[in-house]
Amino acid sequence: MNPTKIDTSNYRDHLSNVTQAGKRIWIYPRIVAGQFYKLRTYFSWVLLGLLLGLPWVEIDGHPIFLFNVLERKFIFFGVTFFPQDFHLVAIGLLTFIVFIILFTVIFGRVWCGWTCPQTIFMEMLFRKIEILIEGDHNAQRRLDAQPWTTEKIWKKSLKHVIFVIISFVIANVFLAYIIGKKELLAIIFDNPLNHLVGLLAILIFTGIFYFVFARFRELVCIVVCPYGRLQGVMLDKKSIVVAYDFIRGEIRGKHQTPTEKEIAKSNNQPVHGSCIDCKICVQVCPTGIDIRNGTQLECIGCTACIDACDEVMDKIQEPRGLIRYASMEGIEQKKKLKFSGRIASYSLVLVALLGILGYLLFTRSMVETTILRAPGLTYQQNTDGTVSNLYNVQVLNKSYEKMPVSFRLKNAEGTIKMIGKSLTLQSGEVDESSFFVILPNRAMKDNTIKIEIEVLSEGKVIDVVKTKFLGPMR
Repeated sequence: MNPTKIDTSNYRDHLSNVTQAGKRIWIYPRIVAGQFYKLRTYFSWVLLGLLLGLPWVEIDGHPIFLFNVLERKFIFFGVTFFPQDFHLVAIGLLTFIVFIILFTVIFGRVWCGWTCPQTIFMEMLFRKIEILIEGDHNAQRRLDAQPWTTEKIWKKSLKHVIFVIISFVIANVFLAYIIGKKELLAIIFDNPLNHLVGLLAILIFTGIFYFVFARFRELVCIVVCPYGRLQGVMLDKKSIVVAYDFIRGEIRGKHQTPTEKEIAKSNNQPVHGSCIDCKICVQVCPTGIDIRNGTQLECIGCTACIDACDEVMDKIQEPRGLIRYASMEGIEQKKKLKFSGRIASYSLVLVALLGILGYLLFTRSMVETTILRAPGLTYQQNTDGTVSNLYNVQVLNKSYEKMPVSFRLKNAEGTIKMIGKSLTLQSGEVDESSFFVILPNRAMKDNTIKIEIEVLSEGKVIDVVKTKFLGPMR
């Protein structure tokens, strides 16, 4: 009779990549080029192309993405954001957090295995180069164990030189996302002495990326990244994860044919499950875990164990899917994975959140106008039977074009008289001026009324600002 649970008390007492003496165990993952590995490879090339190419794409002479934290200037999909857009940033962060939570509740760590830059660069670039130069997992293990021969020195030197070059390229791309393409090209082609800070930043980032991909590797996912720990409180029995079907796989042992299983059952002997305990699923894991122990912090959902197990199942003529995308509830109740109402409802919430954020972004005004009454003043009564209030105005031009700005009253009897300079704003520029709002006495129904001021550029209304106008007591 198959057990319903696996004893995990032993493996939870130690880390899979550390010896009892506390020394790190270097992981040499075996590569199995199954269907998921091929799909991840194709998908990774697309993502690598986007990641490396986007900093060089421009819209109207401006980068499509920019994260300039030094100057507090951010560009997403060609739209520039300023400190005045903090509410959009807050909404965006909230949407992102909710998205991560709901996405993980439904689909587990799909992000880690398929789209995380750490996984893509490590498994689909650096790892492939390492295999090309040093050979497969067994050849790498032998090479590290042998003395420093000419072959070892040559292979190790070649590998690490290429790693440094790739890290240098990644560092330049990373910096392009921060300072922009033009500034990066100036650092590269101009006199280095004129850009010492930028050059130092490139060298620091190169060192960090080289260390991460040459030495630190899976420890980024296990030690540094908080997502694995968050996963533990976000997953439930209905979450879709890379899972081992222990109902079908246990008891582990030598493969038995259907006839042998019947004989064992009739003789009251153990009937083996589909798992033959070959441990190939452990050998292919880039973090060195045994997926048969259940969902673990170290699992990045890379599907390598699925490909490895499917290959073994084909050899022993057993159905595929002993390790597969599944939920714990699905395995225990023997339910096939399907698009349930729960998945549909959570997915709708995700789409709705992204839709709201998208709407706020695309309906955002191209100007940010602040109109405030001049401090310390009330109102002025004029000899021609009018009342005036002095206002200070500040306008931010968020567009990429030069923008002349003027003002007029909306649905109110009166005029606006500029006393400061006329405003013509360059792209991304903030400028200030002052003006009087002048209303006839008869327009004052109360000592305080609300007025609306239209902001115009070349005759087109681009913003409307509400403010208060003070007058004499009635």
